[in-house]
Amino acid sequence: MSFIKKFVEESTLSRRKFLLNSAMGFGGVAAAAALGPMGVAVASTKPTLAWGYRTPDNPYWNSIVSGGESFARSVGQDLTHLIHGGNNEKILADVKALLSKTGGNLALAVDANDSPNARSIVEACADKGGFVSTIWNKTDDLHPWDYGDNYVCHISWSDYQPAQDTARLLLEAIGGKGGIVGIGGIASNVPAIERKAGLMKVLEEYPDVELLDWQAADWSTSKANTVMSTMLTRFGDEIKGVFSSNDSMTLGIIEALRAEGLAGEIPIVSYDGTADVVKLVMAGEVLCTVSTNPYWAGGIALSLAYHAAVGSFKPSDEPHAHREFLGPAIMITQQDAQAWYDNQIAQTPEYDWKDYWKYSSGQMTYDKV
Repeated sequence: MSFIKKFVEESTLSRRKFLLNSAMGFGGVAAAAALGPMGVAVASTKPTLAWGYRTPDNPYWNSIVSGGESFARSVGQDLTHLIHGGNNEKILADVKALLSKTGGNLALAVDANDSPNARSIVEACADKGGFVSTIWNKTDDLHPWDYGDNYVCHISWSDYQPAQDTARLLLEAIGGKGGIVGIGGIASNVPAIERKAGLMKVLEEYPDVELLDWQAADWSTSKANTVMSTMLTRFGDEIKGVFSSNDSMTLGIIEALRAEGLAGEIPIVSYDGTADVVKLVMAGEVLCTVSTNPYWAGGIALSLAYHAAVGSFKPSDEPHAHREFLGPAIMITQQDAQAWYDNQIAQTPEYDWKDYWKYSSGQMTYDKV
């Protein structure tokens, strides 16, 4: 059984179980808490639920927050959206304002945008008694266990090895020789750093491949389009392949190639597993993309913060591997793309939001790349 097939099967709950849970209006633990001991009803102390993220227009972040909304519905609540647009000051100000409004009765999942910004957000939540889960970006010296229960967890992904896998696929596709270009994300972002490092590591194995240029396009479709157009003008047919650090930028890269009649002629590897790029993999215009299952991540990060807030579990009783952990990273090639699209995109996947660490691939480590 392929890893993708196994993952799809394990990640899908029965429709009957899902409908029964929905009919209750609560997750099982939350329902029990609402009833209190011996089934006696008590006043609800449900926290406000919020997700802080870059933009709903980006397919990756749209999938993240869709997972958050799915979890919120499972406990009969609405989700507050804190959209920061890549602005460190805005997300911190919005979190502080919501903590003030709710008196600290907040369960928050958030991407801090830049790694150093995570500390300020965590400390604001801890100071007011809120509960926060972070994803992707934090500094190496910031740890949930240093903040008791309020900093619930940090979820990230090990991009270094998957980036090596995609880079090797790209370099093999061009016959192990010639020039390639790379387009990266925000330079200070953990995934941007690791994905570039993975490419650079693999380039050491291919002395006949030259990295003609690397430019940051800040995860932006429009900026990637401009960068790719400039590279095509500068290097022309010297470009034999493109390493793209995420799917949003790949869409801009593809448009630049189409404008020159080169789409499908120059192989591209990508990252994020979004619907549009999975379709491009199916069509042969992109070699592969890597899914970090953002829908699951969006729901599970918020679920952990919520259940810590309502007392379903005590984060400080958990091992470090449950507080800083890696999510799944799944390479999708043309061979797998149709199955992935049918099972993870065309239909909404269903997850048990209380099975917190089912898809964890282990505790985070801090090996320098």
